[in-house]
Amino acid sequence: MKKEFLLGLDVGSSSVKASLVNVETGKCEATAFFPESEAPIIALKAGWAEQDPEMWWTNAKLSIRKIMQEAGATGDDIKAIGISYQMHGLVCVDKQQQALRPSIIWCDSRAVPYGERAFNDLGKEHCLQHLLNSPGNFTAAKLAWVKEHEPELFGQIDKVMLPGDYIAMRLSGEACTTVGGLSEGMFWDFKENQPADFLLDYFGFDRSVLSTIVPTFGAQGKVTAKAAEETGLAVGTPITYRAGDQPNNALSLNVFNPGEIASTAGTSGVVYGVLGEVNYDPKSRVNTFAHVNHTADETRLGVLLCINGTGILNAWMRRVVAPEGIGYAAINELAATAPVGSEGISIIPFGNGAERVLENQEPGCSFHGINFNKHGKAHLLRAAQEGIVFSFCYGMEIMSAMGMDVRKIHAGKANMFLSEIFRDTLAHVSGASIELYDTDGSVGAAKGAGIGAGIYCNNEEAFATLDKLQVIEPSKPRDAYLQAYALWKERLLHTIG
Repeated sequence: MKKEFLLGLDVGSSSVKASLVNVETGKCEATAFFPESEAPIIALKAGWAEQDPEMWWTNAKLSIRKIMQEAGATGDDIKAIGISYQMHGLVCVDKQQQALRPSIIWCDSRAVPYGERAFNDLGKEHCLQHLLNSPGNFTAAKLAWVKEHEPELFGQIDKVMLPGDYIAMRLSGEACTTVGGLSEGMFWDFKENQPADFLLDYFGFDRSVLSTIVPTFGAQGKVTAKAAEETGLAVGTPITYRAGDQPNNALSLNVFNPGEIASTAGTSGVVYGVLGEVNYDPKSRVNTFAHVNHTADETRLGVLLCINGTGILNAWMRRVVAPEGIGYAAINELAATAPVGSEGISIIPFGNGAERVLENQEPGCSFHGINFNKHGKAHLLRAAQEGIVFSFCYGMEIMSAMGMDVRKIHAGKANMFLSEIFRDTLAHVSGASIELYDTDGSVGAAKGAGIGAGIYCNNEEAFATLDKLQVIEPSKPRDAYLQAYALWKERLLHTIG
């Protein structure tokens, strides 16, 4: 029997990854990414970060052709396309759908003053009630920068879009976006359930610059003859799913319901939880966007906590503290020889820039409670991992205060989640069970496309074949873990005043 496939694209800042998922088995049969070395980021000034959208399209085409060749698939074998993408970027196109300038991507900070000014001028409470966030450094604020500094170019803009919207437009010829996409750009008013006219008016943007709204799951366009010729896809192949990388990571881990959390712990760490009611943090220490299954009738919000000082601290400890030449597995073994709580050492992990969870303070990384007569490398290495977990739990307390009942954490078995110390500490302090899976964003996007195309009737069917590798349950007694966290938090609060 001829195989049928779902295509998933993950448009990141380092590469564009593509995967083909077999419809019948639910398994990934081919995957590829381009470029094979990290994609360039243009930084003309300090704090700037731009990428050429044409580069994403070129890398998407290369990835698609490679996986089709590997799987022996033709364009007709691909039944639907799903797209995941780096969030918060700004792409400006003219009436001919040509990009007018490089995209101002997620890690570009030039728009911070514009978002802060809007937050103060419009009223903090008003912004939080309607946008659930400060306008901050998101897409709308980036467009405000373009309007002020590049007025001639601004006048040529027909549509503004996110990186995933751009790739969908190149495939389908149609400029469209989702409510989730508008919410991550600060263009969506949750209170009025419509585009945020008050913010558009404040910045002097016409609503016509926003792309047509399509559902996250469902018809979003079809591959054109031109795109088919460039990619090898079949004319008319439907695009049926689109989401930012963090909501899509949650989808990839089958996180759809209130109280469920998706977490990653690479260089920086993310805790992304689903909230079942409209709420926000009054101090804007976490970001809130529409989750993939959010509708006007059923609230599903993604609350995003980002910790900059995560795996980067563990890597620093490996270079500076650990015995020379040992790998992370050996570090974990050495750290495990120290007891829970590291005999009173606390490490505050915030040494990788300003932390939103601390209201953008930048306290740096600090070590507390070292006793020269009893502490050694093992204590320091364990305290670093515990400190990273404690920072996650500190942010999760904010989520709990917003009404999120944290019961289950889903994560890929990678990076910090390879460490037993990290996993056990997180389970015991949070009280949540941790489920580890084998998946990634492009595979999730493919399965999202299957849901949007009606090939799968719901997420449970789509992710029935998701490989659950391990479950970590909190056990009693938890006292030593909770005492260590309480001491860490006391020292953190003293540090930040």
